[in-house]
Amino acid sequence: MATPPDRLYVDLLKRILTRTGFDERSPVAIPRLPDGSVDVGALAALVEREDIQVMRRTSPDPVTREVGLDWPPPADAETMIGTRRLDNLDRCITDIVANDVPGDLVECGVWRGGASIFMRGALEAAGDDTRTVWMCDSFAGVPPPDVEQFPEDELDQLWMFPELAVGPDQVRRNFQRYNLLDPRVRLVAGWFKDTLPNAPIESISLLRADGDMYESTIQILDNLYDKVSVGGWIVIDDYGAIEACRKAANDFRSKRGITDPIETVDWTAVCWRKGS
Repeated sequence: MATPPDRLYVDLLKRILTRTGFDERSPVAIPRLPDGSVDVGALAALVEREDIQVMRRTSPDPVTREVGLDWPPPADAETMIGTRRLDNLDRCITDIVANDVPGDLVECGVWRGGASIFMRGALEAAGDDTRTVWMCDSFAGVPPPDVEQFPEDELDQLWMFPELAVGPDQVRRNFQRYNLLDPRVRLVAGWFKDTLPNAPIESISLLRADGDMYESTIQILDNLYDKVSVGGWIVIDDYGAIEACRKAANDFRSKRGITDPIETVDWTAVCWRKGS
């Protein structure tokens, strides 16, 4: 049975965003409908007609890109999280749309915007024309540890990596490369402690937290968790990789009495569905 065009489009997005995708030939123009949306059927036909090949050219070990283990990631990739975590976002979005879970999609900690680009594209493929994708980030890198208030971050050094600072204009350009920048893509720029308490986000169906630190993770959950609809998904990107992040998520769940089962996504990411 042939793969439906919308699923071909979503799979292509995963491969291109992670740079496990197209070969070295000329870029392919993404076909559009008159209203500007992606013509997923025409795109699938184009891939078949032009015999566009999918190949892995970014890592000698295919597993490293799949689970986002390579650091730094490919120089031109829009995301470092790997295809397995994109598969999980795909599953969550499919579930949200199928069950009509109310709310927008929110990513906190966006880097070059790849995961958010994927979320916007997945909504497009699903025919959802109501939800907004919100990107919350300092767009200036990771904050220095506030050890006095958050001693769990004492050993954190991520603030010393300038490659983690990607400005909002670059993120918007990355969206434009996929023809997915529109009014349903919103940026919230600034440190989480300053922006999230008053962020103009009313309801959330998917909350992806990629804040690395205890401080960032607890601020995401403290300010946005109550906006997640019942049946919505919470994804913690660094739960397995960074002890401070794991402790923040566990502390929050314990404080709030959350017993929704935690699901393992890959070696670091976890998620849970909000039950009440």
